Amino acid sequence: MSTRNPIRYTTRLLAAVLLLGVCSVTAAAKKPNILVIWGDDIGWSNLSAYHQGMLGGSTPNIDRIAQQGARFTDYYGEQSCTAGRSAFITGQHPLRTGLLKVGMPGAEIGLQAEDPTIAELLKPHGYATGQFGKNHLGD
Repeated sequence: MSTRNPIRYTTRLLAAVLLLGVCSVTAAAKKPNILVIWGDDIGWSNLSAYHQGMLGGSTPNIDRIAQQGARFTDYYGEQSCTAGRSAFITGQHPLRTGLLKVGMPGAEIGLQAEDPTIAELLKPHGYATGQFGKNHLGD
């Protein structure tokens, strides 16, 4: 690019900087995918992404997903599957929701209409959400 015409050079330089700014805003606006794989009685030694060949079997598909995203490395497991799921889905301690044990259909305990879930909080931000499998969180 010739610098003989300072006005033209400055205009082109400014346009290039603005274009880069637009490109970076567009790239930053792309939301990441969120995938949580939740299983009962699975410890760090059951997933090869964590045990790195020292124990357990091989989980290549989960390993691939883990390499492309974030992994939980510091966590606490609740005493029952219901307590763990309710804590993750609502962000509330199971004592607050009453979901300390397996929730049975018709039981008074369980998620209430006023309990926000991670899915409900993500939807206004443009996420499509879904859950598959059991939850034991009440009717």
